[in-house]
Amino acid sequence: MFIPLHDANALEHIKRQYMTLALIAINIVIFLFTATPQISNAQEANAIFFSFGFVPAVINDTATLPAHYIVLPEAVNYLSYAFLHVDFMHVAGNMLFLWVFGDNIEDAMGHYRFLAFYLLCAAGGAFAHSLAVPQSQAPLIGASGATAGVVGAYLLLHPHVKIWILALGRIPLRLSAMWILGAWIAYQVFSFITFEGGQVSWAAHLGGIIMGIILIPFMKRSSVSLFDKDISKTDAPTPYIDETEASNTPANKPQLSRDWGRPDER
Repeated sequence: MFIPLHDANALEHIKRQYMTLALIAINIVIFLFTATPQISNAQEANAIFFSFGFVPAVINDTATLPAHYIVLPEAVNYLSYAFLHVDFMHVAGNMLFLWVFGDNIEDAMGHYRFLAFYLLCAAGGAFAHSLAVPQSQAPLIGASGATAGVVGAYLLLHPHVKIWILALGRIPLRLSAMWILGAWIAYQVFSFITFEGGQVSWAAHLGGIIMGIILIPFMKRSSVSLFDKDISKTDAPTPYIDETEASNTPANKPQLSRDWGRPDER
């Protein structure tokens, strides 16, 4: 639909988005070790996706994983699936959204509260997916439930901020977040209603968005307002206050259920 490039939205409360950068690094490293042919073959990747992905039928007790796939308590899979990706475009799309929008959500919350927010949005995406396809035995993988929550929170915090995007992958535009992200969320709703089957879990996107919108009023700093004004019409941004300084403290290869990006070729 579009590629986000830059939002020119300065940090005000933290020196740097350490947690956002850490999450991006962790996702990329895990991808390199689990989904690149040079390191992990198809059989090994398949085992990882089943062991650490989110399988609705298993969570809903209508199917059981083979014993050699069980390495975590089922509840942990609500989070672990969000650190796995099936190919480069899958991880790149999710991490680009996290890079552009995550820093300002981390700024609004603080480092550790942002991490909790990110994981809760991932869990919300998995829960919504399990409601949409409760009998599915395909593992859900990908960070877009979590990043969709970041997008939902950003829309509530900064609807007037101008964002540079590539529309249709090639047309540069600079528009308010309310139009860009509002259209993106509307597209997720439309896709969930319209598209059946396939390997993109639109339900996981919506679950993440809803969780992000619900959590942001409670998890943001008390000094941060919702629906802020257009920063292009304000004075210079308030100097940041670094938190630490301020406080001093199956036999055939399965079809994977992807929650972002292009469907795999069959």
